[in-house]
Formats: sequence, C-alpha cells, structure tokens
Amino acid sequence: MTEFSLDLALGAHDLGCERGGRQVFAGVAFRVSRGGALLITGPNGAGKSSLLRTIAGLVRAARGEIRLEGGDPDLGVGRQCHYFGHQDALKPSLTVAENLEFWRVYNRPTGLETIDALDTVGIGHLADLPAAYLSAGQRRRLALSRLLVSHRPVWLLDEPQSALDAASETRLAELMRAHRAIGGIIVAATHQPLLLDAPDTLRLAPVASPAPEVAA
Repeated sequence: MTEFSLDLALGAHDLGCERGGRQVFAGVAFRVSRGGALLITGPNGAGKSSLLRTIAGLVRAARGEIRLEGGDPDLGVGRQCHYFGHQDALKPSLTVAENLEFWRVYNRPTGLETIDALDTVGIGHLADLPAAYLSAGQRRRLALSRLLVSHRPVWLLDEPQSALDAASETRLAELMRAHRAIGGIIVAATHQPLLLDAPDTLRLAPVASPAPEVAA
C-alpha cells in the first residue's frame, strides 16, 4: 500500500451535533496526526456514534469545523474516510465476493483485489457462498474487508469488535497496526478494550437537557 502524506492530520474545532432538536454533543475538539489513533469513550447516549457519523459526513454538524490536512484537496473529508458501523450493509442474495466487489468499485478500487482482501480477513474460502449463509462473525469480517479494497487515509470504527471472536479481534488489531504503519489515522468508538497501541482518548459526556420553562 502507498504511504499517506507526511502532513496528514485530522482535526475538529468546537464541533457540535443536534438530532431531532436535541443537542447530542458540543464543543468537541481533537487533532490526530499521521499514524495516530483516537479512542472515543463515554456512556450510552454521549454521542460516540454520532461523532463518527459527523466526521464521515453522514450527519451534518450543527456548528464547528472538521479538517483533513494533507488529504486530497479535491475530495471532502467524508470521502476520504472509511466508516465501519453497526450495519454490515450486505445483500444476502449476492455471494461474498460479489458483495465486496460492489463496494470495491463503488468506493474506487485503489486497494487490494477482492479475493486478496477476503483472504486477509480469513474468509477467502467463502468467496462463492451467498452472504445469507454467513454467521454473524463472518458477516462482520466481510464488512471489515471493505476497509482493504479502497485506500483511504481515515478509518472510523464504531464498536468494531462486535460479533468477532478472539482470532478475528487479533486480525483486526493487525489490520489497524498496518494501517497506522503507512501513516493512516484511526478514530474508534468502543465500550470494550481495543487492541490499539498508545491511542489518545476523547471522553464524551451526555449533554444536560435544558430545564423546562415554568409558566408565570
């Protein structure tokens, strides 16, 4: 894989998010440099997933700024991120290889070939099997393989260990180390210990709801 820019850095300043008229988080600021990792922690409802989705461009920021220095100036931040969320986004009637090939073409085929990516996550032998027959862990590994077929500098991982067994967690750790070794950036939200070497930590706290107005 080609190494990323020496100037690569992902940052946010005074970032806020609102959903359904409710403030999810506010005043969030961080900076992750080339090869770095940021672990987002906090209780349920603190906005961990919403923060990842805001960085990915899936949720509009209510205020603040997100910047990716050293990235492609012709692309927005979201298009230079891989968002690995709770949904596996698979078509059950397509084979394992067909599912991954769709995402490989859709996201621009700049990384591994389809079969090489499947082999890397340990499901190459299932390439011709319809996705409907995969176990929960195998579906998760197929979703994980999307990170490998398109070469993007930022990985946004939302509870990435969900449904993975111990061997798959070890493989995920190897993939994260390899991504950082070529200058990639990882931002991960999780309740569980994640095998990340020396990450920075951003802890989110639930935003207090405003007190109800009392009629005079």
